[in-house]
Amino acid sequence: MAPAVCGTLLGLALYAGSVCAVSGAPLLYQDYCVIGAGPAGLQAAYFLQQAGRDYIVFERSHAPGSFFALYPRHRKLISINKQYTGKSNSEFNLRHDWNSLLSHDRRLLFRRYSRDFFPNADTMVRYLEDFASLLKLQVQYNTAIIHLFVGCCWDVGSQCEYVEGYETVSVNPEDFAGQTVLILGRGNSAFETAENILGVTNFIHMVSRSRVRLSWATHYVGDLRAINNGLLDTYQLKSLDGLLEGDLEDLAIVKDKKGKLHITLRFYLENRNISAGIDSITLPQDELDNFATRAPYDRVIRCLGWKFDFSIYNRSLRMMPGKGNIKKYPQIKPSYESKGTQGLFVLGTASHSVDFRKSAGGFIHGFRYTIRAVHRLLENRHHGVPWPSTVYPITHLTNSIIKRVNEASGLYQMFSVLADIILLRENATAFEYLEEYPIGVLAELEMQTGRKAGSGLFVIIMEYGRNFSGADKDVFYYNRAVGEAQHAWQSNFLHPVIYYYKSLPTEREMRLRPPDWPLPRPDAIHHIVEDFLTDWTAPNAHILPLRRFLENCLSTDLRNFFAESCFLFAFTHQKLPPSCQQGYVRMQGLVGSQELRHHAVQAGLLQDYTHTDFLGDRPPDSHDGSQEQLMRDHGIPVRPLQHLVNAKDEL
Repeated sequence: MAPAVCGTLLGLALYAGSVCAVSGAPLLYQDYCVIGAGPAGLQAAYFLQQAGRDYIVFERSHAPGSFFALYPRHRKLISINKQYTGKSNSEFNLRHDWNSLLSHDRRLLFRRYSRDFFPNADTMVRYLEDFASLLKLQVQYNTAIIHLFVGCCWDVGSQCEYVEGYETVSVNPEDFAGQTVLILGRGNSAFETAENILGVTNFIHMVSRSRVRLSWATHYVGDLRAINNGLLDTYQLKSLDGLLEGDLEDLAIVKDKKGKLHITLRFYLENRNISAGIDSITLPQDELDNFATRAPYDRVIRCLGWKFDFSIYNRSLRMMPGKGNIKKYPQIKPSYESKGTQGLFVLGTASHSVDFRKSAGGFIHGFRYTIRAVHRLLENRHHGVPWPSTVYPITHLTNSIIKRVNEASGLYQMFSVLADIILLRENATAFEYLEEYPIGVLAELEMQTGRKAGSGLFVIIMEYGRNFSGADKDVFYYNRAVGEAQHAWQSNFLHPVIYYYKSLPTEREMRLRPPDWPLPRPDAIHHIVEDFLTDWTAPNAHILPLRRFLENCLSTDLRNFFAESCFLFAFTHQKLPPSCQQGYVRMQGLVGSQELRHHAVQAGLLQDYTHTDFLGDRPPDSHDGSQEQLMRDHGIPVRPLQHLVNAKDEL
């Protein structure tokens, strides 16, 4: 294995302007170094390659995805691989494909590799190998990084010679037949281990400091998934297995002369007579004879997750752990850049401190989008390539928002973290649409994207309701759903929220935003009411309230009008609606079709001539005679504007 040194780095992290060298070889300059050929490293490499950048990926193993070659130990992934959604839209389908990386190659959709709803980890290894080879990514294998490295390990937790680790314990259920097992931990690895041996043990006890958090109750995919929670059934239905809460730092494991393992308190160990031997150790049941874990165990298994190894960083990088419940992650900015070193970006699972327990940034279906966002930030910073955007006339505003909230996977998976930004042009005649920008750096938008926000902006994000989940909350409570548009702000399930700002929020406003708000208080805000089908296309419940909100913010009329209505507006209003300005006044009109004519008749905009025999015995669709002659002989009467006050006809 060849060791390598990177002076500055892009690794599970990403860095621009890197000097990289393999031991025994001359120094080579790379614009970007990527450390690790896991899903995050390969996704970053893909975007760099598509942009034609100079990069290299270093991987210590002989193949990509070495983590998935080992974990999860029992080989079943908990990431959804939904084969069918009833829709052909590829962007929408990615909402329910949690394993595919982003690429232009449709062969690299994960559903082509497995039909299992929860695939086998070996399939992920094969998928990542194909992703690297088919796309010809620049990966250098069998290369360990020294002096600067990104790494993780399984938390040693309660260090004890009698405790087996998740990373080494047997995965053969027969090895546990007729045994009594204690599991330390309460995450998916702990329950995965329990699920594997549930049917062969005497009983399983599980001890952890925290309570069980169920992902369907918290909306956090890192919490306990239903596929692994069989032990909850056997506990609640009184089939010997059980869950206990306790601080593991206060506990110790001791072994008696028969080889059985017992739980005791560290306090007892610190005060015992060492020379007296094992019999001198006080056990909790000596003082409390109904102590819950008084039964001896045959095996104790540690399943406490992973932690980031900060010791392998050079001090000059100032890579520091976070605080509180994110202390196992490195400190990074909302832009995913290290707080200690400019240009060092942390990607993938290690970047989860930005949205820990809030969104999906620690998982493939989330970080594939945050990596794309980081790539766009780097393209603007180092290569002068502005954030991709599309300019539309203002009359397309409502439809553009509706299309994105119904299709976009990045908004849907990275809710409250990534947002679409609509930058208004002067006089609100047009707008510029930017997709999936990190809202944590909204105040830096002009600098980070190369786009101007001088005339106001809309921010479109997806949010859960404030009261949908929480401690002791019954998420299945009666009348939990909101269906009326006027109560949309009380929506509990995931739904689109549109923030309107007359000017770009400042850094100070971002810092002082209300608790649990992803953004500062806007000048106006609109919730699109939650929908059971997550299909926000209902004309009256979804589209009409949104359009009226946008019109109020812009003080304009966003409806599309036929030329006849524009003609009347020209006589009765000082300012024409944008659709009339852009169409009728420029002699463009609205292109006709059978569907539009039918809608116009229903709305009272046009008279229905389809059943009128204008020319004697000839059928209405006869081609004898010109359309001009028809119009001269049968003038179209001008209807009053009653339709303009009918909600049905405003769409």
